[in-house]
Amino acid sequence: MKLENSLSDEAVLEELGRRIARHRLNRNLTQAAFAKEAGVSQRTVHRVEHGHSTQAANLIRVLRALGLVDRLDALVPAPAPSPVQQVKLGGRERRRASSDPGTRDSDEPWSWGDEQ
Repeated sequence: MKLENSLSDEAVLEELGRRIARHRLNRNLTQAAFAKEAGVSQRTVHRVEHGHSTQAANLIRVLRALGLVDRLDALVPAPAPSPVQQVKLGGRERRRASSDPGTRDSDEPWSWGDEQ
């Protein structure tokens, strides 16, 4: 199954779990042995492989034990700064998002929004 935006969260978790289980089985490891190697409980391995939610730290431990942590770079690549933003910020790193331009009319003065 190809992971796509149109899939539900549950479907994505289930597919990731199946893939992790296949990696573990390709290494001929039981859930218990793999859990010990990954530093998580056997129940955590079971939950991940069956598409249940888990803490991000547990997922990283499982991926590390499979030698797959480096592939997270492809999942969430380091963003390149926009050339326009670099010019606007004078080379500094952006720290905040600006307000949504669609939320207020630029001709109106700013207000708290609680005036009557």
